[in-house]
Amino acid sequence: MKRYIIAVLVAAAAGFLIGCAAKSTLTENTGEYSGYKQITQEEAKDMMAQDDGHIIVDVRRQDEFAAGHIPDAVCIPNETIDKMKPAELPDLEQIILIYCRSGNRSKQAAQKLVDMGYTNIYEFGGIIDWTGEVVTEDNVSSTTDETPITISECSENDSEFADITTDPYPVLAFDVGDRTFLAKLEDNSSVDDLISKMPVSGIEITMSDYGGFEKVGDLPFELTTNDTDITTVPGDVILYQGNKITVYYGENTWNFTKLGHIDASREELLEAFGDGETEVRISVEMTE
Repeated sequence: MKRYIIAVLVAAAAGFLIGCAAKSTLTENTGEYSGYKQITQEEAKDMMAQDDGHIIVDVRRQDEFAAGHIPDAVCIPNETIDKMKPAELPDLEQIILIYCRSGNRSKQAAQKLVDMGYTNIYEFGGIIDWTGEVVTEDNVSSTTDETPITISECSENDSEFADITTDPYPVLAFDVGDRTFLAKLEDNSSVDDLISKMPVSGIEITMSDYGGFEKVGDLPFELTTNDTDITTVPGDVILYQGNKITVYYGENTWNFTKLGHIDASREELLEAFGDGETEVRISVEMTE
């Protein structure tokens, strides 16, 4: 009799677990993630065309937003979304379409808003994949009586404007938690190789501590090396052995290839990358 009861209980428990697994799969397949819905960018475009009182939220930093954003979007940086409802989002039932640069911060922001009680959150990835219109702050700002300063009006010897360029150029973006660091790239064949092999959607790698002065992770591809003797400073992005990428937050002298440099302090890098293993998304993007 006891064996029969145990068998019944085991069967019931197995049925319960299978049911839970099926429910979890169903939720995942319908694009629902812990209370918010993940949609394609084409679906987002269709929703933006509707007159339903929706709002488009860009959760990147203000400087990223100013450089280019989706028309009619409002900027609410992910790091500012905490436990209080954003002033720009007073209605918990309003349709909210959320994006960021690559889709990392937008997912974090979507979940935080759901946890606050918002019920119509739609996350659609990053602007790096957006094929629709993009505007800048200059495009949408109202005219003023002030005469704008143009580069042509500045003397070539004016050091304040000496480094200004109007041509877009590639940078290496590191998404770590809710932070994004941009690395100015070197001019060498290793960087050319990196740009050509980097998928449009970027790569996700695990980076870990080494030597107390760097964070290192394996690349999914081999790159050409241009090794020279280098003494690193915080923020240097280094290629090691052709297939390892390293972000330095300390000094080290060795023979390797410099890919670029992140303009951030040692403290900022340590705070973002943390201790132990860290998941990092790396991509190439164009900026001005």
